[in-house]
Amino acid sequence: MAKQNARQTEWLVMPGVLFFFSAFLLLGLKAMDWTAFALAALVPLGFFIVCVLLPKLLPADRLLLCLVNFLCGLGILTLYRLNPARGLDQVVNYLVGLCGMIGCLLLVRFWHRLIWVVPMVALGALALMALPLVFGTVKNGARAWVSLFGVSFQPSEIVKVAMLLVMAFLLSRRMVLPGLAFAGICLGLLFLQRDLGTAMLYYAITLIMVYVSTGSLSFLALGALGAGAGAVIGYRMNTYVQNRVRIWQNPWQDPYGISYQVVQSMVAMVNAGPWGTGLGLGNAKVIPEVETDFIFAAVFNEFGLVFGVCVVLIYLMIFLRGVDIARRANSKFHTLLALGCSCMIAVQTFVIIGGNINMIPLTGVTLPFVSYGGTSMVSSLCIMGLLQGVANANDRGLKEDQMIAMLGEEG
Repeated sequence: MAKQNARQTEWLVMPGVLFFFSAFLLLGLKAMDWTAFALAALVPLGFFIVCVLLPKLLPADRLLLCLVNFLCGLGILTLYRLNPARGLDQVVNYLVGLCGMIGCLLLVRFWHRLIWVVPMVALGALALMALPLVFGTVKNGARAWVSLFGVSFQPSEIVKVAMLLVMAFLLSRRMVLPGLAFAGICLGLLFLQRDLGTAMLYYAITLIMVYVSTGSLSFLALGALGAGAGAVIGYRMNTYVQNRVRIWQNPWQDPYGISYQVVQSMVAMVNAGPWGTGLGLGNAKVIPEVETDFIFAAVFNEFGLVFGVCVVLIYLMIFLRGVDIARRANSKFHTLLALGCSCMIAVQTFVIIGGNINMIPLTGVTLPFVSYGGTSMVSSLCIMGLLQGVANANDRGLKEDQMIAMLGEEG
């Protein structure tokens, strides 16, 4: 089965290698940039090593690995085109995130030996979440960033990983009230930070995981009502959110003021056409915060509608693959963990792409694997590491079942 899985993903690896090689080569030729020439060799090589050689050393879902690493490579490419310094920083972020992904895979693999650390993980997550209230700096209306020893990071991104582990563990043991208490404290701290975009993401994932765990439609209805009440409170307490809603309702009311970001994003995507303006020829640089909040608009602008739809389909495939991994899981903990990881990436992707195209009000979350940001990249890859850990457990369970079946036939 491993050989069949490898053959099924070979058709994804080589086109990805060719894509990154030709793209960075074109950027290098455009400006005779020797760094781009170096990346034309290093990025495809790294993509090949991670997608082909790494699974031979550490069992992993090859399809999921290929899809996720293609998005990471696309993010590095787009960021280098927009801002070479940030593109190179993203390479470092990716390498750190890759180590985190492997660590999380091993964490799930040996989870039965590490259950005792759950209380410490929960307490550490709450302490980390409270850190911005003491040392935080305000950015885009939210006190969500912390700078310590010259390093700036967003604690709520790191806590996503801990939240998924803690909630999956508690809910798998029918400890619904402690799970809700943990999630509620996280949400309260996010509200105090005025980081309402991340709070919405946490709330949605908590609601999904609790509903799947309990199957209670009453809880789902109460959760939906709570979401509506939270949205009203968040709207009234934050003028930044009020401006976002006004932009969503009519972005052309003030196209050179508060709506400038969204308007420029829509203009960039309209100018793209079906095939894009061409790599290095777009005008997405005029969009403020293009490397973080509007990276999808930049990809769309230079690669076009067809490629943009393909990117959305890649995220959809990651979600469906994750749901399939959850469906095949052998324990409730693994099922909840895999489903939570899949929904975390899917909801975050929907929120940011929906904001870019003005389908929903824009929030301050990033596009997983693609947007610039160390904590965003590391947390997204760690979440994929948790999902890979469940996939690895499924494969080990399948091999054990096959071995038992073979012994039964021999007997």
